[in-house]
Amino acid sequence: MLPEVFGVNAWVRGVVERFAAQGHPALAVPLFARTAPDLELAYDASDLAEGRRHKDATTSEQILTDVAAAVSWFRARYPQAAIHVVGFCFGGHAAFLAATLPGVEHAFDFYGAGVSRMRPGGGEPSLALLPEIKARLTCVFGTADPLIPAEDREAMGAALNKADPAGQRLRVVEFAGADHGFMCEARSSFNPQASAQGWRLLLGDDPGV
Repeated sequence: MLPEVFGVNAWVRGVVERFAAQGHPALAVPLFARTAPDLELAYDASDLAEGRRHKDATTSEQILTDVAAAVSWFRARYPQAAIHVVGFCFGGHAAFLAATLPGVEHAFDFYGAGVSRMRPGGGEPSLALLPEIKARLTCVFGTADPLIPAEDREAMGAALNKADPAGQRLRVVEFAGADHGFMCEARSSFNPQASAQGWRLLLGDDPGV
């Protein structure tokens, strides 16, 4: 699991524990360990500002290095497992990047902003990496998310549809009226209906996954 800009906080640990309770060994990757090894923030404005500072200091190369290390850790312990990468917020963008890594079976990008506009650390937008993605990729957005406006969602959808017209491997899922952070019970933007559907996607209860 790749966390939001708030680091490995109580909600992140709760998600990992929920996966484990469902029989899926899980690991939270501290994406900001180079600048804040123990980052654990709440959801107020000052914490958001601090988290964004660490996010802005994190590059794509660092993200890929860390996720590759996590994949190797899992592969050594569960050699037959299908490895899924799940990310939320900045972690969602990071999950899109991680989908390019060998050994990743399925990546879930939950409301990862900026994929069609930029890349952490600079360079072409992360969406330009789509031809390198061999894993399954599911991008999940809320239509009321101000950080991922309609033109960004349309750019993502068009690119994924062009690469996989059947939508069997690459797809965008939109939840009407859901805001940024809709999966997180600790945030004011939490949306119980969208969150429940998101969990169905993650746990394989949706036949389209």
